[in-house]
Amino acid sequence: MPAPDSYDAVIVGGGHNGLVAAAYLARAGRSVLVLERLATTGGAAVSTRPFAGVDARLSRYSYLVSLLPDKIVRELGLDFAVRKRTISSYTPTVRGGRATGLLVGGDRTRDSFAALTGSDREYEAWQRFYGMTRRVAERVFPTLTEPLPGRDALRERIDDPEAWRTLFEEPIGVAVEKNFADDLVRGVVLTDALIGTFADAHDPTLLQNRCFLYHVIGGSTGDWDVPVGGMGALTDALARAAREAGAEIRVRHEATRIETDGTRAEITIRSPGAEHVVAARTVLVNASPQALAALLGDEPPAPAEGAQLKVNMLLTRLPRLRDRSVDPRAAFAGTFHIAEGYGQLADAYRDAAAGRLPAAPPSEIYCHSLTDPSILGPDLAARGYQTLTLFGLHTPARLFAADNAAARAELLAATLAELDTHLDEPLTDCLARDENGEPCIEAKTPLDLERDLRLPGGHIFHRDLAFPYATESIGRWGVETAHANVLLCGAGAVRGGGVSGVPGHNAAMAALGR
Repeated sequence: MPAPDSYDAVIVGGGHNGLVAAAYLARAGRSVLVLERLATTGGAAVSTRPFAGVDARLSRYSYLVSLLPDKIVRELGLDFAVRKRTISSYTPTVRGGRATGLLVGGDRTRDSFAALTGSDREYEAWQRFYGMTRRVAERVFPTLTEPLPGRDALRERIDDPEAWRTLFEEPIGVAVEKNFADDLVRGVVLTDALIGTFADAHDPTLLQNRCFLYHVIGGSTGDWDVPVGGMGALTDALARAAREAGAEIRVRHEATRIETDGTRAEITIRSPGAEHVVAARTVLVNASPQALAALLGDEPPAPAEGAQLKVNMLLTRLPRLRDRSVDPRAAFAGTFHIAEGYGQLADAYRDAAAGRLPAAPPSEIYCHSLTDPSILGPDLAARGYQTLTLFGLHTPARLFAADNAAARAELLAATLAELDTHLDEPLTDCLARDENGEPCIEAKTPLDLERDLRLPGGHIFHRDLAFPYATESIGRWGVETAHANVLLCGAGAVRGGGVSGVPGHNAAMAALGR
């Protein structure tokens, strides 16, 4: 038998982290092969036209960028940009029988806090709290592309005992309740601890704190920006950079087994109509820890469980709001919070933990096309069409296990009904229609994400997030495994999760011995 083709590095999975690793390794002169089981690269960071005959290219799964370091964009020479949102968030509510809300961002923020709460107290508390998180972000974010600091080293770098205690030692609910009095304001703060994470504000595991930290440190500012051209623009640029550097990318090629002695590995590949083997000095796995264990024949890690609903929509126009003091173009430009008061979030968590779909499903909505109309075809843009992305919280995969389709339909209806309570017209009246006359709306549950993308349990972070510091069982870069020449470069690595490229960068650095 002839010897198998051999590479310096084989990367299993062509999602954004795998492409980052491929580009770095190829630019360093290594021979690189990327294997992707789907027909296209990009993984969850892709843009597609989900509605038949409609020229709208939506970020189908992941949708905003915060954790991608400028360093990676610059070093790889990516033709990719983001735009700032003009508004951070809008949260509608009803006070004294009157439709109102909290608008954060721009020059109306202080007045909006005062109108909602009756004084400047909450605004000043907001400024102090997020001033603290900004200082932490400035110290922590640069470490994400450096070797993992130890816990004590990171604490010394932050150099703020109160901030360390707030974010790393006691449940985030303690700080929320200590700093803020208004239920709605408390809820808006807490949401950053719950995106893709099923936890209570006072969960003793601090899972919610880990999620919160990654949501407030991005770019050293905590800003969440809109990818110009959609999320696929990033992964298209990464694939281009990897190929131009010399990496070989094969789609519809699925790795089915990895055998390694710690210095040399052989990867079995299934491609259309064939199965073959390639050899590599190093294997980088851009897949979940569960997939890594299956490839190696190792003991699988604990099961993961996602807890979100992702909905994509195309509208002929933005809906009118009951709160007439806010233009819909401002309200939907940032994150539009629904049923996310502090008490509502706690109720939704209790419902889901008891095995019920939340009675008032919490969700977050934003309109990509207000910031970046390039994702719409010229005709749609000229006619005033807009996209909406909705991300629902506290909907763990277990709630869909009995009948995914029925639970999806029930949850979607309840979520839209909750949104409608703050609109002056039903959202369904604004939905565009595809070429078959069907409304332009699609929803994905955790089980749909598991089926489509092999996210374990539909978990968008592959597993619970970890604090960005080293422990005894973690290697220098947070990507190491029990096998010396096998690295984990997906979201399940330490400092993984989100569209960041950080695990890909760090796995490449580990492979290069840096």
